Amino acid sequence: MIGMRPGTKVFLACQPIDLRNGFDGLSAKVQAVLRQDPFSGHLFVFRGKRGDYFKAIYWDGSGMCLFAKRLEKGKFVWPPLVDGGLMLTPAQLALLIEGIDWRRTVAPEPTAAPSLI
Repeated sequence: MIGMRPGTKVFLACQPIDLRNGFDGLSAKVQAVLRQDPFSGHLFVFRGKRGDYFKAIYWDGSGMCLFAKRLEKGKFVWPPLVDGGLMLTPAQLALLIEGIDWRRTVAPEPTAAPSLI
């Protein structure tokens, strides 16, 4: 699993891209497709056309990190192919990386902190 700082957002690009892109190409896609700053410290995830391979980039404060995974069987569960992207929770990202259908998970409503009487 990717160790991310608290508060890091996970952005998922919905459209498949050419995964021959490296650091610079993916950084340009972050700006053009997701309309985000690639150096913001957030994680940006892209998939290939076949759906069995993804790449993610992340600025850790000292440099750009590039992560990739290819499934030997099956495909990653991805949202419908629409322009732009969406945001995932860290738990949904963990499921996505494992090849599990992250869309079936429902995050519980945030609970209010208990108060002393």
